[in-house]
Amino acid sequence: MQESDLDMRVLMIGSNGFVGVNLSQYLNRQGFEVINADISPPASICTDVSRKGLFSSDMKDVEFDAVVHLAAITRIRDTIDNPYRCYDVNCMGTLNVLELASQRRAERLIYASSANVYGLPLELPVKESTPFNPRTPYDYSKVISEYLVQSYFRHKELPTVILRSWKLFGKHDSPQSAVSKFIGSCLRNEPVQLFNSGRDTTDLYHIENYCHAIELCLTKSEAVGEAFNVGTGNEFSVRRIAEIIRNMTKSQSELQLLPPRSTLESEPMRSYPSIEKIKCLLGYSPLVSLEEGLRRTVDFWREQVHMN
Repeated sequence: MQESDLDMRVLMIGSNGFVGVNLSQYLNRQGFEVINADISPPASICTDVSRKGLFSSDMKDVEFDAVVHLAAITRIRDTIDNPYRCYDVNCMGTLNVLELASQRRAERLIYASSANVYGLPLELPVKESTPFNPRTPYDYSKVISEYLVQSYFRHKELPTVILRSWKLFGKHDSPQSAVSKFIGSCLRNEPVQLFNSGRDTTDLYHIENYCHAIELCLTKSEAVGEAFNVGTGNEFSVRRIAEIIRNMTKSQSELQLLPPRSTLESEPMRSYPSIEKIKCLLGYSPLVSLEEGLRRTVDFWREQVHMN
């Protein structure tokens, strides 16, 4: 495959979610043909990755060159309440996707992992070599799945790439995400609740940057066999994010500095990545700044309010 060749059919598994919707639109704009698959409509292919026989049958006539695997149970509370279902979907589902991609000799398999594999990071900034430190079943499911991906790269010669993403935001995000909640509260001039006084930090970044990273992984041979941190390399406190949104919306909302929800959260959670590896190997650079991304997202939620 030539790096300039965008005549590529990409099977996107988990297309109905926030990332999938945005990524499908982005890749289509860049000239890729995207085949959307998820457990329910509006995906064009409805299937369950955790059911091997059904999944294989549903995919038997589907032609593709590359696979982007996004499907997972991501709500942390759900994975704690039902870890078996978490591992069934997130791990066995990944194994079924890997087997399909291997049998079809896919030119690329991109696995959407998470910064959660690092848990409470053992060093800052977090590097790809930083030891894993998972805490919840979701975190462990991503660690297990990464090892499955690495196994298929080594033992089946499947061209794989692993992306460990920090906190994404943008249009079509869940109304329950922190950024969506902050924007909604500010647009209504309601109090913005900041547990642990908003002291936790992360690398918050716009979805288009993640889509750009996936595009590079699909087209650059240097990505094969690698795992990459994805973000901007910056650290933002939750309180600072809320302040930016309040100023941007010219809101009168009060920032409520609340105590931790549990003793486990009493120490601030700090996590932000080094992105030197993806910059050096793939030429990645964030396309959308935090402020521009938040402007776009505020405009999106304003439109939703007017439509309703």
